[in-house]
Amino acid sequence: MHEFVYRRGRLCAESIPLDDLARRFGTPLYVYSHATLTGHFERLDRAFAAVPHLICYSVKSSSNLAVLRTLAKAGAGFDIVSGGELHRALSAGADRRRIVFAGVGKTEDEIAAALRADILFLTVESLAELEAVGKTAARLRKIARIAFRVTPDVDPHTHRYITTGKAENKFGLDLTRVRGAYRKAMRMRHVRPVAVQMHIGSQIIETGPYVEALKKVLPLARELVRAGVPLEYLDIGGGLGIIYRDENPATADRFAAAVLPELKGLGLKLVLEPGRFIAGNSGVLLARVVYLKKGAARDFVIVDAAMNDLIRPSLYGAYHEILPVRKGRGRTITADIVGPVCESGDFLGKDRTMREPRPGDILAVMGAGAYGFAMSSNYNSRRRAAEVLVRGKQAWLVRERESYEDLVRGERIPAFLQK
Repeated sequence: MHEFVYRRGRLCAESIPLDDLARRFGTPLYVYSHATLTGHFERLDRAFAAVPHLICYSVKSSSNLAVLRTLAKAGAGFDIVSGGELHRALSAGADRRRIVFAGVGKTEDEIAAALRADILFLTVESLAELEAVGKTAARLRKIARIAFRVTPDVDPHTHRYITTGKAENKFGLDLTRVRGAYRKAMRMRHVRPVAVQMHIGSQIIETGPYVEALKKVLPLARELVRAGVPLEYLDIGGGLGIIYRDENPATADRFAAAVLPELKGLGLKLVLEPGRFIAGNSGVLLARVVYLKKGAARDFVIVDAAMNDLIRPSLYGAYHEILPVRKGRGRTITADIVGPVCESGDFLGKDRTMREPRPGDILAVMGAGAYGFAMSSNYNSRRRAAEVLVRGKQAWLVRERESYEDLVRGERIPAFLQK
């Protein structure tokens, strides 16, 4: 569910017509719905009310400070994967003890920043990283609270690029190696293993893979508790899918109904790391039609948003519904909706049947709140889009559109080239 609906023929974000926002702030433009963000978080929070739990929103999915502050005020913690995301979370007012830090390549500087910030725990993904955490904690005279990420070798039935829990993926430790890792951590003076973590992938539609993974990971957790490992948390990751086209993803209630029976008698606090489930349908990308082009093999609607603004269609072959912000009549066409970037892979939608637009019309790319702006770039020296947050009848510019000066900020021409 989301708060982008037609009212009197105009697609609105909550109570504001999107074409009004395009006129006010320009395009390309990301627009986020405050009510949708909080609504999705609260739905998941209620579904797991029967057990002690912490929902750590996955910052990588959509990291604007206004989005993070919205969720912090709703009660969310944060799942981070870099020093930059730690800085963002803290800048948004996050509770430090509600932050968990994952990722296979944390540097010693990032580890040190997390320990100084006194976050809830670091998720360790290799024995080499464990050594780095122990060394850094000893230098800072800190105790590093850690989890180990377990790779349960479960197929989540999603795109291969966003599968993270199979044996061939780069993430975590398999069930055999992780036992030795916990034993080693227990012998380390400046490390305290407090959690078991898993994460099997992203855009997962079914509950079955989660249950299958839990059936592999829970015996390990119980074994560790019996062995005296001071576990406090079980982190089951994120990855809950959303509707982009015709998917039938698990609702929060269905997900909880599948997971909670597996956790009976465990005695650990549950941590979840949703990103797309909260942010995906909370945002849209607005694009203005520039030209219509009739080609020899197909027709094109050329818009001012491109693969640098939303890379998911080019990278994953992902489908996003594309809607006119104003309903109207006219002949129907089938066309590719493409941007101005110099790549044949620069498209937002292929073979879309739609009412023929006119130059200047605004189109809304739906479901763009997760991995939209967060994955955008300056390819072709294009300026990154502005971002707007809507609440009811009010809208706030929460990121200015980049300027041309921003594109070259920090660059220097050496003196020998200036002669």
